Formats: sequence, structure tokens, C-alpha cells
Amino acid sequence: PVPGVDTPAWLRRTLIAAAVLVMVLLVVLPLLMVLLSAFGKGFATWWGALTTPDAISALKLTLLTAAIVIPVNGVFGVIAAWALTRFEFRGKRAVLALVDLPFAVSPVVAGLCLVLLFGSQGWFADLLRAWDIKILFARPGIVLATLFITFPFVVRELVPLMQQQGSE
Repeated sequence: PVPGVDTPAWLRRTLIAAAVLVMVLLVVLPLLMVLLSAFGKGFATWWGALTTPDAISALKLTLLTAAIVIPVNGVFGVIAAWALTRFEFRGKRAVLALVDLPFAVSPVVAGLCLVLLFGSQGWFADLLRAWDIKILFARPGIVLATLFITFPFVVRELVPLMQQQGSE
């Protein structure tokens, strides 16, 4: 049996139309609203806003964060996926749960955890003060938060690929 052959044409068309409508309402319409808002007063106004010192600083911070996070995720994501697919070890399920943790944890909770670890009253506060290192509200905190959110995506994309390759 071929999927969809026994389904009436009117039902297929209705389901496809419903899917297209949902995509238009949830993706296309908000994107158009953002674009219209951004370019509503013309390209020159948009370019002027983009070239302000604050915008340039934000863009530099974003590019710096990406330049750090991408290689770190690449290296450690491959190592974690390799270990999870090639080896059987005690605690493997716990490691998988830790990898999936950012999917289940709210970004607010993740931020709270960073504050509890690296804040002025956090677990590592004395050590950070002794070495004059600032994590929160600085580039290292941004990099840590980005790594926390993006690392599972790398591992979860690589694990099935490595499993498909086999263990040879």
C-alpha cells in the first residue's frame, strides 16, 4: 500500500491548505511584519540604525560569540557524539540526559543557574574575585549561555549520522 493513495483528494487538499495556512500565519506573516517595520521608513533609515555604535557593538559581539562557539561546539560535539555512539559505558543514559537538558530547561532557569554559579554570591564567586575574572554580564557569560543552548543540537545531529555509519 502506498501512503496517501487511499486518502480522498478533498482530504489531502484540505490538509495541505491547513498546513500552508498555519505556516503563513506563524512564519510568513511575522517575517513580513518585521521586514515592513524595519524598512518602513526607507533603506536609509534602516542603514542609519544599523550603523549606530550600539548596533555595531552588538554585531561585533555576535560575531565574536559565533567565532568562539562554533569551533568549540564542533570539537566537543564530535567528541561527545563519538563517545555516545562508539562506546558502551556505565552512565551513558545520564550523559544523554545531560546533553538533552537544554531542550527541557527554560532559558530563564539556565540564566538562573549561571547566576548561582558565577554571580557575586555564587559557588565560584570567591575564586572569580581572587583571579579578577568576570563571567556574568560579560563576554564569557554570553559564550557559556550560547554553548549551553547550542551544544545539544550539534550532538543530536551527529549521533544518528555516526550510528548510520556503523562501528567499523
